[in-house]
Amino acid sequence: MDAEPEVLDELRRLRTRIPQLTGALAASVDGLVLAQDTAGVEPEGVAALTAAALGVALRLAEATGQGDFRELLVRGVHGYVATYAAGRSAVLTLLAQDRVNVGRLHLEGRRASTRIGELIDEAVLRAEPPQSRTARTPTTATTRSAPLRTRTPRAPASPRSAANARTTTES
Repeated sequence: MDAEPEVLDELRRLRTRIPQLTGALAASVDGLVLAQDTAGVEPEGVAALTAAALGVALRLAEATGQGDFRELLVRGVHGYVATYAAGRSAVLTLLAQDRVNVGRLHLEGRRASTRIGELIDEAVLRAEPPQSRTARTPTTATTRSAPLRTRTPRAPASPRSAANARTTTES
């Protein structure tokens, strides 16, 4: 991937903005490491586990009517693992100490995942042969990006009955 240096720079800037981060990696939704800035963990293993967790998170969000996947947060005794959708085909996974400000983690993680998603999506487009880019229809592009980046309205838990509906009468 020709965006790896830019993605790695973004990961390093993110670790500078949040000193409690102990690791950061960008991976494909298939579990392949795209760029990593981690110490003390095996990046390939984390990327593979992220892909597995992503599959479960996608199904859980869909089954509960919460819409498409945006992010996943796991809290352990010693810290956090946060995963964010990054464009059409990647995710950003952050490892943080237990004393991290979770609001700041989310704010910076969301910003970084947006930037990393843009970098990776641009690199994928540049790598595609010109004829496949022109042959792709808007429907195909929308279908590829929809599972990670869009939000669908939540269905009500139960339909309203006519008896519970408010009515107005004129006197």
